[in-house]
Amino acid sequence: MSQDLMNYEQMRSLALRGVVRDAIRRVIREDGLPGAHHFYITFLTRYPGVEIDDALADKYKEEITIVLEHQFWDLAANSDDFEVTLKFGGIPKYLRVPYHAITRFHDPSVGFSLAFETPAEMEGGPVLDLTPSTSLGAPAPTGLGIPDKAADTALVPATEETDPEDTPTDDGPKVVSLDSFRKK
Repeated sequence: MSQDLMNYEQMRSLALRGVVRDAIRRVIREDGLPGAHHFYITFLTRYPGVEIDDALADKYKEEITIVLEHQFWDLAANSDDFEVTLKFGGIPKYLRVPYHAITRFHDPSVGFSLAFETPAEMEGGPVLDLTPSTSLGAPAPTGLGIPDKAADTALVPATEETDPEDTPTDDGPKVVSLDSFRKK
């Protein structure tokens, strides 16, 4: 097999991040989350361009998971990032999150999940700079260790403090034979 000079993996990741952007835009357009939909969004707190309260960044040094469900304000979906105000400990905090900082997106109401590789910026590798003109989506593997029901708080820590017995393991994408779907 020859070398991928097209950077298909990065293009796919960019397109799937567009699903997150489009979901947020729909929430804005419809003036709220439709039906039982709600989002768990996990992102890197130290990613370039993330704006987060210093106390939260100190508490969650690598990742934080926020929940967009009942109480959020000033939601905006820009081309490269989204903005939202959430309450943490009863105090409103403004967040700006580049889509490239997102590591997981989950809507437990319908079992939809996306998981993203750590961006090259965080690993010191080269970065492909693409501006999305359209967004494409496909279901991603599930089992990301995200609860089935939203918590009443706006914060679910994405740290090693999670009880491993309560967290399903995600061994990455699975290759499934087409024969497994055929009637026997």
